[in-house]
Amino acid sequence: RDWFCGIDFGRSSPYGDAFSYEGWNGYYDLVKLNLSHPDVRAHLFAAVAMWIEEFDLDGLRLDAADVMDRDFQRALADFCRQKKADFWLMGEVIHGDYRNWIHEGQLDATTNYECFKGLYSSHNDRNYFEIAYSLNRQFGADGIYKGLLLYNFVDNHDVNRLASTLIHAAHLYPLHVLLFTMPGIPSIYYGSEWGIAGSRQANDDRPLRPALQLPFSNPPHPDLANVIGLLARIRQNLPALRYGDYTQLLISHQQFAFMRTWQQHRVAIVVNAACKEIHLSVPLQVEGIASGQDWLNPGRFYNVESAHLQVTVPACWGCIISLEPKQP
Repeated sequence: RDWFCGIDFGRSSPYGDAFSYEGWNGYYDLVKLNLSHPDVRAHLFAAVAMWIEEFDLDGLRLDAADVMDRDFQRALADFCRQKKADFWLMGEVIHGDYRNWIHEGQLDATTNYECFKGLYSSHNDRNYFEIAYSLNRQFGADGIYKGLLLYNFVDNHDVNRLASTLIHAAHLYPLHVLLFTMPGIPSIYYGSEWGIAGSRQANDDRPLRPALQLPFSNPPHPDLANVIGLLARIRQNLPALRYGDYTQLLISHQQFAFMRTWQQHRVAIVVNAACKEIHLSVPLQVEGIASGQDWLNPGRFYNVESAHLQVTVPACWGCIISLEPKQP
């Protein structure tokens, strides 16, 4: 009995049981466990140990971490990191200050729902000012999440597929450039690398979670998976995209540029949501840069004139430019 919350033998449950109990968020088919009970913890930790020891599990996603007992989260983190020092814990948090969950001895990351919304609506509304505001608030000079690696995403099992959310399919490409170059950890929901559609129905999430037959034939957006693979490789090759500070360089309704800086490495990212090619003179805000090499568009090199990067960005695309210092 003590494994469960809110047991009351004076009332019946909605399912006709001779007792009542507490359900998660009012859902009585999701019985709420008493996470402070030592036997409950031992049972759950034994399950985690099995996954680590038998399947070499590297991390866990905690559903609804924002309403999960904090002391339990700390105990779980301690247990997992005794098994694996680099074990990774990510929590689903929709609202609130992510710093309440991410710190030493607790979670490594939370879902970045603020930027999830900004990524797609900045394209639908032709308004890069929205995502720029969020990135400055989170990671700029006075950013409240500087140094934290939030879990960035553009769709998941609870929200519409990105291909069903965007008004213009061409925006799949500059959006993914942003996803893989902004601070944090980029993630891809299965099937969305091919741009499959899916919209949530009233009381039915199944359209978001279809079974896929692999290899996947005739994908809706056949080029997208290769672009995502390229972006992942670029991110691995440029440490500034994984660890670097964030500085906004240029912002307009359909063009956006920022810089990631780590140690001596600087990378400028420029995205263009317009349906035409555009030339930009991007202020770098630092001196001593001579030129830039574009990793997203191989063979392209750009000049720097008076601390301004001169770059031409194709329609609905972007540039990822490693900046080279002037030789002494």
